[in-house]
Amino acid sequence: MSWPTPYVAVIFTTQRSADLEGYAEMAERMDELARQQPGFLGVESVSSSDRGITVSYWVDEEASQAWRTVAEHLLAQRLGVERWYDAYDLRVATVTRDHSFRRARGQTDP
Repeated sequence: MSWPTPYVAVIFTTQRSADLEGYAEMAERMDELARQQPGFLGVESVSSSDRGITVSYWVDEEASQAWRTVAEHLLAQRLGVERWYDAYDLRVATVTRDHSFRRARGQTDP
Protein backbone atom coordinates (compact mmCIF):
# COMPACT_ATOMS: atom_id res chain seq x y z
CA MET A 1 0.00 0.00 0.00
CA SER A 2 1.37 3.32 -0.98
CA TRP A 3 -0.48 6.56 -1.55
CA PRO A 4 0.63 10.05 -2.49
CA THR A 5 2.05 11.82 0.55
CA PRO A 6 1.13 13.47 2.74
CA TYR A 7 -1.76 11.41 4.10
CA VAL A 8 -3.16 10.74 7.56
CA ALA A 9 -2.79 7.55 9.60
CA VAL A 10 -5.19 6.94 12.50
CA ILE A 11 -3.59 4.40 14.83
CA PHE A 12 -5.99 2.67 17.23
CA THR A 13 -4.50 0.25 19.78
CA THR A 14 -6.74 -1.66 22.17
CA GLN A 15 -6.76 -3.84 25.25
CA ARG A 16 -9.98 -5.83 24.96
CA SER A 17 -12.25 -6.70 27.86
CA ALA A 18 -13.71 -10.13 28.60
CA ASP A 19 -17.11 -9.05 27.16
CA LEU A 20 -16.75 -9.32 23.39
CA GLU A 21 -20.34 -10.13 22.50
CA GLY A 22 -21.08 -8.45 19.18
CA TYR A 23 -17.52 -7.17 18.81
CA ALA A 24 -16.53 -9.14 15.69
CA GLU A 25 -19.71 -8.17 13.86
CA MET A 26 -19.25 -4.49 14.73
CA ALA A 27 -15.60 -4.56 13.67
CA GLU A 28 -16.60 -6.04 10.33
CA ARG A 29 -19.32 -3.41 9.89
CA MET A 30 -16.90 -0.58 10.74
CA ASP A 31 -14.45 -1.87 8.14
CA GLU A 32 -17.22 -1.98 5.53
CA LEU A 33 -18.53 1.47 6.48
CA ALA A 34 -15.08 3.12 6.58
CA ARG A 35 -14.39 1.91 3.05
CA GLN A 36 -17.44 3.88 1.89
CA GLN A 37 -16.29 7.20 3.38
CA PRO A 38 -14.91 10.00 1.24
CA GLY A 39 -11.14 10.23 1.61
CA PHE A 40 -10.64 6.67 2.85
CA LEU A 41 -7.42 5.10 1.51
CA GLY A 42 -7.10 1.78 3.34
CA VAL A 43 -6.85 -0.10 6.61
CA GLU A 44 -4.51 -2.60 8.25
CA SER A 45 -5.36 -4.55 11.38
CA VAL A 46 -3.77 -7.24 13.56
CA SER A 47 -4.97 -8.77 16.81
CA SER A 48 -4.32 -11.36 19.45
CA SER A 49 -6.80 -12.73 21.94
CA ASP A 50 -6.89 -9.53 24.00
CA ARG A 51 -4.98 -6.84 22.09
CA GLY A 52 -5.44 -5.20 18.74
CA ILE A 53 -4.06 -2.51 16.50
CA THR A 54 -5.88 -0.98 13.57
CA VAL A 55 -4.42 1.71 11.35
CA SER A 56 -6.75 3.48 8.96
CA TYR A 57 -5.43 5.78 6.25
CA TRP A 58 -7.10 8.95 5.00
CA VAL A 59 -6.32 11.55 2.35
CA ASP A 60 -6.28 14.32 4.95
CA GLU A 61 -7.20 15.33 8.50
CA GLU A 62 -10.67 16.49 7.45
CA ALA A 63 -11.53 13.04 6.06
CA SER A 64 -10.31 11.33 9.23
CA GLN A 65 -12.31 13.76 11.39
CA ALA A 66 -15.45 13.20 9.31
CA TRP A 67 -15.16 9.43 9.96
CA ARG A 68 -15.25 10.13 13.71
CA THR A 69 -18.73 11.64 13.41
CA VAL A 70 -20.49 8.94 11.34
CA ALA A 71 -23.52 7.81 13.39
CA GLU A 72 -22.78 4.06 13.30
CA HIS A 73 -19.16 4.76 14.16
CA LEU A 74 -20.27 6.85 17.14
CA LEU A 75 -22.30 3.86 18.35
CA ALA A 76 -19.27 1.57 17.98
CA GLN A 77 -17.16 4.07 19.95
CA ARG A 78 -19.71 4.15 22.76
CA LEU A 79 -19.99 0.35 22.91
CA GLY A 80 -16.21 0.08 22.91
CA VAL A 81 -15.96 2.23 26.03
CA GLU A 82 -18.95 0.60 27.72
CA ARG A 83 -18.16 -3.07 26.94
CA TRP A 84 -15.37 -4.11 24.62
CA TYR A 85 -12.25 -2.26 25.77
CA ASP A 86 -10.43 -2.09 29.07
CA ALA A 87 -8.16 0.51 27.49
CA TYR A 88 -7.35 2.08 24.15
CA ASP A 89 -5.02 4.64 22.66
CA LEU A 90 -5.72 6.67 19.53
CA ARG A 91 -3.00 8.48 17.66
CA VAL A 92 -3.29 10.53 14.50
CA ALA A 93 -0.20 11.14 12.40
CA THR A 94 0.60 12.75 9.10
CA VAL A 95 2.68 10.48 6.88
CA THR A 96 5.18 12.51 4.91
CA ARG A 97 7.18 9.64 3.45
CA ASP A 98 6.69 5.90 2.91
CA HIS A 99 8.28 3.05 1.02
CA SER A 100 7.48 -0.63 0.59
CA PHE A 101 9.03 -3.98 -0.24
CA ARG A 102 7.20 -7.04 -1.57
CA ARG A 103 8.91 -10.32 -2.31
CA ALA A 104 7.52 -11.95 -5.44
CA ARG A 105 5.71 -15.20 -4.73
CA GLY A 106 7.95 -18.19 -5.23
CA GLN A 107 11.10 -16.06 -5.11
CA THR A 108 13.77 -17.03 -2.59
CA ASP A 109 16.91 -15.33 -1.44
CA PRO A 110 20.08 -16.27 -3.38
